[in-house]
Amino acid sequence: MKITPMPIMHLDLRQPVNYFKIESLPSLISENDEFLLCYELNPAQSVSIEPERGLFLNKLLYTGKKTEDASLFQNAVSIEVLDKPQMTTKLPAGQYVFVQYRNDNPLTQDEWLDMAIEQQKDGLWERNKLGNTLYIRFLFEDGKFVTQLFRVKV
Repeated sequence: MKITPMPIMHLDLRQPVNYFKIESLPSLISENDEFLLCYELNPAQSVSIEPERGLFLNKLLYTGKKTEDASLFQNAVSIEVLDKPQMTTKLPAGQYVFVQYRNDNPLTQDEWLDMAIEQQKDGLWERNKLGNTLYIRFLFEDGKFVTQLFRVKV
């Protein structure tokens, strides 16, 4: 299936979005879930206008799940300060090249990877310098699953 995301936008994320670290993305995502994947990109491929798809992703750095319970998050932050294993992560505040796609189902890895490559091509075409980290956010909004891709502008 050919994915046609919205045109890329420039996003100034003023506050970080916090998540609990989890082992992996579940095979089924429900309407009540929100997840974040963070990938390190291959340094050579992350600056190419024609990246090689099979070499584009370097490694998964972490997976996070959003919780609406602020007290749980504050507790996790307190545990982190006490030198316990890190339990939280975030989509950092910053300047991003951003694209999203709405669908009846969350995008598969093949679909969002194609979208990430197109995002990079468009971003480089517009002469943006992009970091080599890719954030993929999955959420449910306005009756549709939304897949959002973020690349830091450097």
